[in-house]
Amino acid sequence: MEKVFDSNDFPARDALSAWEKVTADALMPTSFKLIGTDVFRGWFSTMPLSAVQVSTMGYSSYLTRRTPKLIRASDPKILAVGFTTAGPHVIEQNRNRAALRPGELVLFESSRPFETYADGGNTLIQFPRALLPLPARHINQLICRALPGDHGMGRLLRNFLTHLAEDSTSYTPHDAARLGTVGLDLVTATLAHFLEREGDIASDSRQRVLYMRITSFIERHLDDTALTAGQIAAAHHISVRSLHRLFQQHGVTVRSWIRGQRLERCRRDLADPLKRHVPIHAIAARWGFPYAADFTRAFRALHGITPSDYRNQVHRHGTQAGTPS
Repeated sequence: MEKVFDSNDFPARDALSAWEKVTADALMPTSFKLIGTDVFRGWFSTMPLSAVQVSTMGYSSYLTRRTPKLIRASDPKILAVGFTTAGPHVIEQNRNRAALRPGELVLFESSRPFETYADGGNTLIQFPRALLPLPARHINQLICRALPGDHGMGRLLRNFLTHLAEDSTSYTPHDAARLGTVGLDLVTATLAHFLEREGDIASDSRQRVLYMRITSFIERHLDDTALTAGQIAAAHHISVRSLHRLFQQHGVTVRSWIRGQRLERCRRDLADPLKRHVPIHAIAARWGFPYAADFTRAFRALHGITPSDYRNQVHRHGTQAGTPS
C-alpha cells in the first residue's frame, strides 16, 4: 500500500480540503463536513491492481455527500465494496440505509447520490461497474445493504482485502494485474453468493475462487495433523481427484502446499521475539510436525539452515521475520 495522504503533513486548517481532493482523485468527488470537531485527522493509502484498486483509510468524524451535481461533473462509473475497520458508519443510497458494524461489508456505487456518516476507518475495493459479470438488476438488490463479513464468502473477501492492506510487498505489474483479477473474482463470487446466483459466474472464475476457498480452509486447519485430502475435498463438496487437479493447475500438490504453509508458520514463530522461549519442538508440533527430526530436515532443506540456528540468527541480529539472511 502507498500512503497518499496524512493529515499530519498539512496545517490544521488545510487538512480537510486536502483530504477532499485526494479522495476525489482516488475514489470519486464528494463533499465533506466535520462533526464535533474543527480539525480533521486522517490518512489514506491505496494499492492499484490494474483496473481494480484497494484502499484503506482512517479518519475523524465527518458527514460526506455525493450529490447529483457532483455526479454530473464527474462519474467514474465504479462499484465499491468496503468494510469498516473501526468506528460507527452509516450509509444511505438507492433508498436503502445501512448502519454498519466493524467487519460488515457494504456495496455502493458512484453513479447514484449517497450520504455517509463515518468515524473510524474502512478498507474497500473498487472497480469499473462494467467489469462485474452480474446483471445490473441483480446487483441493485445489494446496493447499500449490510452484508456479513464474518463467515463464508464474506470472510474470504474481507481476509483478502485485509491481507493486501497490511502487506508491505512490492508487486510487479504482472502481480498487480493477477491480484486485481483475484479480487474481482472474489467480489463477484461474494455478491453472487448473497444473491444465490453462483451459477452466473464464469467457470474459470469459479475455479479461482474455489482454490482460494480451499487454501483458506487449509490455513485455518494447519494445526490439525490428521488433515487429509479427503477431508478437504469433502468440506468443499468435490472429489479428491478434482482437488488434486485443481492444485496441479496452480503448479503444486496438495501435500506440498500444506507442508510449505506449515513450515512458514514455524518460521514466523521462530522469528517472533514473544515466542523466543517456546521450545522448537513445541512450535513444530503446533504446526503439524510431531517429530522434531522430520521438522529439522524439512526446515533445513527449505532454508539451508537449522531451526535453532535460524532462531539464534534472527534474535542476535534483530532481523525482521523473513527469509534467513
